[in-house]
Amino acid sequence: MASYSFSSPGYVNIPPYYNTTPNGYSGLNFQYPLSDSYSTTGTSSATSASPYHTQATLDPAYYHQFQPTLSYPCYPSSAYPSAYNLTPTNQIASSIKISQGYQNESIPSSSFDHSNPSASNSPSPTIKIEGKTCSTSKTKINRNRPKPQQLSPDPDTNIERIFIWDLDETIIISHSLLTGTYAQNYQKDNQTSLNLGLRMEDIIFNLADANLFYNDLEECDQAHIDDISSDDNGQDLSNYNFSIDGFHSTSSNGNNTVRGGVDWMRKLAFRYRRIKDLYNTYRTDIQNLLGPQKYEELLQLRLDTETLTASWLTTALKALNIIKQRKNCINVLVTTNPLVVTLSKVLLYGLGDVFDIENIYSATKVGRESCFERIHTRFGRKPTYVVIGDGRDEELAAKQSWPFWRVNEHQNLTALVHALEWQFL
Repeated sequence: MASYSFSSPGYVNIPPYYNTTPNGYSGLNFQYPLSDSYSTTGTSSATSASPYHTQATLDPAYYHQFQPTLSYPCYPSSAYPSAYNLTPTNQIASSIKISQGYQNESIPSSSFDHSNPSASNSPSPTIKIEGKTCSTSKTKINRNRPKPQQLSPDPDTNIERIFIWDLDETIIISHSLLTGTYAQNYQKDNQTSLNLGLRMEDIIFNLADANLFYNDLEECDQAHIDDISSDDNGQDLSNYNFSIDGFHSTSSNGNNTVRGGVDWMRKLAFRYRRIKDLYNTYRTDIQNLLGPQKYEELLQLRLDTETLTASWLTTALKALNIIKQRKNCINVLVTTNPLVVTLSKVLLYGLGDVFDIENIYSATKVGRESCFERIHTRFGRKPTYVVIGDGRDEELAAKQSWPFWRVNEHQNLTALVHALEWQFL
């Protein structure tokens, strides 16, 4: 097994010549010696101890040759002394009165009343700062006013990394049990593998027929659960009887639904809406959907399969849960099975908690490349996409410049778990 060696993150080796002793160069011990040329007029000694040394040989008469032409009276006894006063006192008083009157006429006093900002009927004055205009009184009002409730952003816009999974032979071992490929590759009993595969397939299709309208939708498969939601009028389906709504009828009878018509499409949308509701209700509670007896049979069958496959599903679930617990990361499923059969497998294998139904795609009719393009259009170019499969998706991932993690044996899953734990992916 490969070993990994990592440097401790967050630690930097400090060379020994960097020290914080008082004799070193610290922020509190900088000295800036000045040149000896900093001396004023007069003779100065080159060996003076002070860099700012001046001499007392200055001629005071030099400053008296410039006689001021104006007088600058001082008022030392005033509380607010002014150093310069170039106008007479009576002119100052008159100018103050004029300016005060101008202020009272141009700006209402209510504009300065901050205790009641809503008293003025005039619009709030604006201030321009660096090309931006802001309102002073409106800003104060909005500061005291409770913020309106904002709609939460679309969660799809916050995704940073998307893991696109294949189902068969990547997360679960199903098809290779039926064909004998798994038994041949891992030296297992072929008949035991075949029996487990057939028993699991029987449970999968029974659930699809009884609860997911597989017989109705076998010829009306969709790539995504919401593909036909625009034809749904939102009718309450609590007492709706799907068995007698005429969905399978032909157009020979005028009272029946025309296949492909508006009414028929609405009934098709009703079925997919019921499937979505059932999935969200039982995604983590398959026991109540199957009943006690069938649920015990399912648990035993999954246990026998895990024993044969060396806990393949358990290892895959560990990787899926690591991704689920991360912030801004999601699991997406793309399979070649029909959508209804895929949903049945996800529920029976206990994968409903790690795959939202909105993140499950069927490539039966449209192909994997179309599903990949659709996912990319939905989430945009910002996230990082990682494709995990058994090799068939590698070429398609390369077209999108997406990294690909091949899973065609047990050790690939184990390495994937380690990579996720060390946050390499």
